[in-house]
Amino acid sequence: MSTSAGIQGVQGSRGRNVGLGLALVSAFSFGGSGVAAKPLIEAGMDPLHVTWLRVVGAALVMLPVAWKHRDLLRRRPALLAGFGLFAVAGVQAFYFASISRIPVGVALLIEYLGPALVLGWIRFVQRRHVTRAAAVGVVLAVGGLACVVEVWAGLSFDAIGVLLALGAAFCQAGYFILGDHGSDAGDAAPDPLGVIAFGLLIGAVVLTVVARPWNAEFSILTGQAEMDGTPVPALLLLAWIVLVTTVLAYGSGVLAVRRLSPQVAGVVAFLEAVVATVLAWVLLGEHLTLPQIFGGFVVLLGAFIAQSSTPANPPDEPVACGVPAAEKQLSEKGSKA
Repeated sequence: MSTSAGIQGVQGSRGRNVGLGLALVSAFSFGGSGVAAKPLIEAGMDPLHVTWLRVVGAALVMLPVAWKHRDLLRRRPALLAGFGLFAVAGVQAFYFASISRIPVGVALLIEYLGPALVLGWIRFVQRRHVTRAAAVGVVLAVGGLACVVEVWAGLSFDAIGVLLALGAAFCQAGYFILGDHGSDAGDAAPDPLGVIAFGLLIGAVVLTVVARPWNAEFSILTGQAEMDGTPVPALLLLAWIVLVTTVLAYGSGVLAVRRLSPQVAGVVAFLEAVVATVLAWVLLGEHLTLPQIFGGFVVLLGAFIAQSSTPANPPDEPVACGVPAAEKQLSEKGSKA
């Protein structure tokens, strides 16, 4: 029994470490989107058109993956539709709509209430336990994020804008919840890359209706865009947005949720705002203030506390445990043997 427990501990630790690494890759990848998109927007492209290019480009890249996992259309149609509507199209559309009415910092802070909403969903809807560490991590990360985006610098109340930002937060929560959907089904679990591929395809269709790309200034993509005074090919920026900040970001993010848990991966995702702020400082010349630097450290602290949460004794096991269901099943089989 002691040997089996030791194996289970090693597997659990390895699963958490891999999951944390994937979550960090996702946060860093998502965090680089604004730095690459802003020069295109400043060159004259509408933000919603940049988002449409981002999602459509990623959908085309992932098209072979969607074809390989086309059986998901029959097996998990509701999951695919939900991921495309909420995790892809919903987050993007609600966020861009909200920043047209309220300051960007306020909208970003409200959107990143998503991990807190995940905790509420798990605790009050699913009626499952969550660890105190995950809850404390969310509180610290939200507070740190408020400093990173300097929410006090341009606070203005617009009821519709706040509601739109809350819509983005609910959709972000859906991203983490749906990303974890079916992870306890073992071999029958839907392939995460297949879910992402179809989610991007569905999101592309939805955003086509919302963004109306036939009015876009695509000629901008043939020229140069300036990044803090340095000319950069617009197509290179678009390639970065599609391949790194969308394909890699979504892929590593969903895989992280599968190995960690929705709320732990969600708290680590707060690092996206820190990464975005630091990259804007380095590449766009948008300097950080002392409160922003302090807030970044608080976000890091919150993410560390949340991901360090460990599993309790089953069956009353908190979901913020970082041990994949498949690994637990292998451990249980090993102990029985």
